[in-house]
Amino acid sequence: QPLTYQRTEYLRGGFGSLLGLLAAAWSAQLFHLGPEMVPFIIAPMGASAVLLFAAPASPLAQPWSVLGGNIISSLIGVAAARLIPDTAVAAALAVAVAIVVMCALRCLHPPGGACALFAAVATSSVKDQGFLFAVSPVALNTVFLLLVAILINNLTGRRYPHQPPRPKEGGPASASQRVGLQLADIREAISRLDQGLDVLPGDVLALVQEAEARAVDRQLGRLVVRTVMVPDVATVRRSETIYRVRMIFHHNHIKAVPVVDDDRRVVGIITIYDLFRLDLVNLDPAGSIMSSPVRTVRGDAPVASLVALMTEEGLRHIPVVDADERIEGIVTRTELIAVLNRALVASRETLG
Repeated sequence: QPLTYQRTEYLRGGFGSLLGLLAAAWSAQLFHLGPEMVPFIIAPMGASAVLLFAAPASPLAQPWSVLGGNIISSLIGVAAARLIPDTAVAAALAVAVAIVVMCALRCLHPPGGACALFAAVATSSVKDQGFLFAVSPVALNTVFLLLVAILINNLTGRRYPHQPPRPKEGGPASASQRVGLQLADIREAISRLDQGLDVLPGDVLALVQEAEARAVDRQLGRLVVRTVMVPDVATVRRSETIYRVRMIFHHNHIKAVPVVDDDRRVVGIITIYDLFRLDLVNLDPAGSIMSSPVRTVRGDAPVASLVALMTEEGLRHIPVVDADERIEGIVTRTELIAVLNRALVASRETLG
């Protein structure tokens, strides 16, 4: 299936390559070295521009790959032309050696093969220039093309040089992180495949996690939070006593109670854990121990939105509010687990 691109990708690719190739050509004209007949820009730069502006996230388009691939391959091409009289043999050997060296130095860049070929079959002026050809125009073209790529990509919302999304650090891993796909799993899978994959493991992980999230959204998309919440939830005002809060916990057999203002807007939450070290009869105001601000969720939000809140952020109780931020109910992990279990059973029945 052909790849699809957004309109911004068209503009970045076209405008970026225009500016990049102009800068590459003008730089070589300005700092021209060697015989007059040496070209100030070479064809492989067009291929480099495609990668830099249309596929900047590719490992083949990163700065070291572009610089090392083009310059080193050009040196190999010049050496092949000098050492091997037969042009066909020199060209073939130059590209073959360039591929091996680029792989060994981890700077594989497809236009590098074209640079090696160009240098191996080049005109007499390029042969007269010798190894200086790798400096002008190749290095000059490549450096200025790269500088424009860094500028254009970052100004248009694409971070370049590309870095895959990093897993969240700090604190214990969430449940979904512990049982879900790991970066090490991606690396091992890539290493076991017969063919090499020119893709960064971190990008694959981000892609798969996004796909998993969308799959959850699809399975739970018909359910909204209001259908699984506990309605008529007990609440307290911040001015009520902690003793009153303890009585609400005891009589309602609950583990969390939202704190609301006079308009029933949620201003905080108190959980049973907040009462552990307090005296049984404590007349301090509830507002002194509540957690605030508190994370809430709209009643018409999809149930799938609860997954990230409870698994990634570690929340156990989430007050549900209406469009005016007034409390409607509360959702606990128990309700979420029940819903996920039903979705899992339904998916198994569908597959069966």
